[in-house]
Amino acid sequence: MKAFEKLLLENKAWAFEKVDEDPDYFNRLAHLQTPEILWIGCSDSRVPANEITGTQPGEIFVHRNIANMVVPNDLNLLCVLEYAVIYLKVKHVIVVGHYACGGIKAALSDQSFGIIDQWIGGIKEVYHNHKTEIDALATLDEKANKLSEYNVAQQVLNVSKTDVIQRVWNDPTLTKPEIHGWVYDVQDGILKRVIDLSATREEKYTVL
Repeated sequence: MKAFEKLLLENKAWAFEKVDEDPDYFNRLAHLQTPEILWIGCSDSRVPANEITGTQPGEIFVHRNIANMVVPNDLNLLCVLEYAVIYLKVKHVIVVGHYACGGIKAALSDQSFGIIDQWIGGIKEVYHNHKTEIDALATLDEKANKLSEYNVAQQVLNVSKTDVIQRVWNDPTLTKPEIHGWVYDVQDGILKRVIDLSATREEKYTVL
């Protein structure tokens, strides 16, 4: 059996199991989407938002790209952000990076990775801004993990500077989402807080 065919079979088994547990499960999902969280994560297959947080479909609105980047001219991300904040009225935007990230390691390398080089330019800039602290670490893995933390913090700041966030933070009639930065450890499955940011405060944590 091919890998994609296995997915179809697993999907049917999952759907039947859900209906067996709760006959109205899919009917509710079809008519209601009220997530309180927008998750901006990495495309890495080891970091599925719902599974690592123990949440169900409908609870988290998700956008994923290589190395969980928030790029100012990324129309895809900006549309997701605006829809989540303005129309879904999410209360939290969470940028989630992870250790052992291929995009982060690529940014630390002198190799060329084709079109990916254009995408990870922002990570290289984060590395340049924290080069002394990162280069002081002993191994490539340690350096990459520390850069993952700094990158998450930078992407949180990038979210806060977008037009949509500035608009809602300055409009007393709109919900003011908080922005959070987390990093996921693929070796133990634990999420760690890096930074919390809101319209009125900023708090950083010890992973930095």
